[in-house]
Amino acid sequence: MLGGIDNGLFFQSFGGLIALGLIIIVMRWAFSKNPKLIVTPIKAGKKDQYGLLKALPTPSNYIEAQMALQKLIDLDVRATLTQTLEGPSIMVFEKDYGVALAILKAK
Repeated sequence: MLGGIDNGLFFQSFGGLIALGLIIIVMRWAFSKNPKLIVTPIKAGKKDQYGLLKALPTPSNYIEAQMALQKLIDLDVRATLTQTLEGPSIMVFEKDYGVALAILKAK
């Protein structure tokens, strides 16, 4: 006890003020116009902007690209279909590129 004052009550009220301050900070962040930690939507890019994935020559429309993708998946080639700025594109890893290209040319 400090001078006959109940320390527990003092620290409890001080803790409440700290908790209120933290709630205010979190609410200001959550309702701000430009939150820093929220994931932004993925935007389409060029075919060479997809890191380890390499673009295969694909048809110009989405339906034919989906059919080619299904053919690759049926033959156990890991591939994905994405929308790029140039249109739909099938992406594969570089080690699977030759196999995927041969499968698509064989038709």
